[in-house]
Amino acid sequence: MKVFITGGAGFIGSHLAEAYLAQGDQVSILDNLSTGSLVNIEQIKNRIQINKGDIRDQKLVEKSIEQADLVLHMAAAVGVHTILKNPIKSISTNFAGSEIVLNAALKYDKRIIIASTSEIYGKNESSSLSEDDDRIIGSPQKLRWSYADAKALEEAMAHALFLASNLRVTTIRFFNTVGPRQSGQYGMVIPRFIKAAINNKPLEVYGDGQQARVFCHVYDTLKAILDLAASNLTIGEVFNVGGVEEISIYNLAEKIIKELNAKSTIRLIPYNKAYDIGFEDMRKRVPNIDKISKFIKWVPQRNLNNIITDIAKNISRET
Repeated sequence: MKVFITGGAGFIGSHLAEAYLAQGDQVSILDNLSTGSLVNIEQIKNRIQINKGDIRDQKLVEKSIEQADLVLHMAAAVGVHTILKNPIKSISTNFAGSEIVLNAALKYDKRIIIASTSEIYGKNESSSLSEDDDRIIGSPQKLRWSYADAKALEEAMAHALFLASNLRVTTIRFFNTVGPRQSGQYGMVIPRFIKAAINNKPLEVYGDGQQARVFCHVYDTLKAILDLAASNLTIGEVFNVGGVEEISIYNLAEKIIKELNAKSTIRLIPYNKAYDIGFEDMRKRVPNIDKISKFIKWVPQRNLNNIITDIAKNISRET
């Protein structure tokens, strides 16, 4: 099988490239290296086709998709800091780029998986967010929500193309996928905390630290993606992919310090000191994963201790 991955030099995309190679498939990737890195694909660079470019390049995207059997659309402008610093570029990448990818998949009748996000739910603080729950989005002047809006339009376009034209699409909403290769550069909390702890520096917790999240190991996420892509029963559907251990960010910082036997302290940083204008946070974001469990029998196998250990080993090698 020929697999084409947008964002293939990114955190999740590079792991996917390795996973499909391990299955004996041919892999090509597209990445503009804005948040991805050639370091992520160093071990496989001679075994894959690498296209450096942008998903808004229609000719390049169509040529790549025409030659593929399966399309995994992982490319996006990600990270709160990225969105707030470059909102116009982020909206264009996340919507206009995705429109090109989706239409190319339709044009050549390709199976496609698109990466969406838990940001879709906005400020809905349900203790168990299901795929059909309402979105509660803040003011357009809170630029953080531009990412959620762009991804929601991408989802809506994908579903409309499925209904009207039988696009063979499955949408995955990721809830804080974490693991080796993830960078804290764009605001990702666990690698940022672990890097600080390894160096016995203060762990900076934004706000009061009582905001609750779950985290899912990238290896569990990979299993979900591969199984969803392999099943025709998932076409036209949306699935949450996330962990099951709810934890406050403050308690997460405490846990990382304990697990790594660090001498770090915890420092609370007000939001207005941590982020640019346009940021707004939510107190809880926890997925319901009953649907994906029903369709493909998937549940995460790795816990927070596994996540911390694996990321710490990766960061230790980098520093």
